[in-house]
Amino acid sequence: MCFKLNNPVKSLIAIILLLPLSVIIASEVNIYTSRHYDSDNSLYEDFTKTTGIKVNIITGKGEALIERIKSEGRNSTADIFFTADAGNLWKLQKDDHFRSITSKSIIDTIPKNLRGPKNEWVGIAKRARVIFYHPERVSLDEVKNLSYEDLSNEVWKERIVIRSSNNIYNQSLVASLISNLGIEQTEKWAKGLVSNFARKPQGNDRSQILAVANGEADIAIANSYYYGLMLSGSVGQDQQNAAKKVKMLFPNQNNRGTHVNISGAGILKFSKNQRNAEIFLEFLISPKVQKHIVNNTFEYPIIDEISPSPFISQFGISFVQDQTPASDFGKFNSDSIKLMDRAGWK
Repeated sequence: MCFKLNNPVKSLIAIILLLPLSVIIASEVNIYTSRHYDSDNSLYEDFTKTTGIKVNIITGKGEALIERIKSEGRNSTADIFFTADAGNLWKLQKDDHFRSITSKSIIDTIPKNLRGPKNEWVGIAKRARVIFYHPERVSLDEVKNLSYEDLSNEVWKERIVIRSSNNIYNQSLVASLISNLGIEQTEKWAKGLVSNFARKPQGNDRSQILAVANGEADIAIANSYYYGLMLSGSVGQDQQNAAKKVKMLFPNQNNRGTHVNISGAGILKFSKNQRNAEIFLEFLISPKVQKHIVNNTFEYPIIDEISPSPFISQFGISFVQDQTPASDFGKFNSDSIKLMDRAGWK
């Protein structure tokens, strides 16, 4: 059976066949994200209003999303993996799950050390792993020239808190030390650090800051943005009051600088919406969005013209940042985990 089409219908079909696929099918971008910030939702909404591209979100923990992407393979609907820590990005990169980002504006904006080796992923925001101390129990003279390496010294016996070794932030910190100091020296440091723990590692980064505020320890290692969250009052009055009791400082200011990690994103190898994905990444590094990020998640901006949130910039807008390639955090991740196990870091 066949149907005879009149001329107007034939003309319409001809026009449709000539249209770009993005006009025929709703323009969209599919994001797998382990970021857990409510403020990100407004970014997705603003992106759709600005570009007309619909954002579809799948959320989960980084490890779970990584395994999902691997298992889905070429059948995955994901276009972008958006996560915290370069170590997580490396886990997909090493198995060739990303495609190189080609946008000139992205490559020209993001520093080389905050991109994948072949531009498989890029940093969107920075987070410094810093030191917190209680000024009533620790003098400024004791800590003003402090380095990560110094925290293995006996003077800090039973005075330090930090979260467990299964935390990716700590794994990346140790990986950065391996990159700079080598495995042998880093392992010696880790054993000294463990011997200085005030308690068995427990809780998240805010728990470490609370421990210092409450007198359980004198020194904590945690990410800077947690402090901003606490000082802002967005996680409760009690935590805000606790945060006001402690001070933040940047270690290693006399040498290589403070360890800096990223929130970052990459375009997946089997993305069906590659151009939309690059447009989304370009959107994230725009000044407007960078300002939104620093004022809502309290991370450091990836572009220099934006100032950090006042809650953390009070401790210094400019500080010496370790320029170790973020890709090294993934490269030495396995070594860091084994090393921490040998050091007794639970």
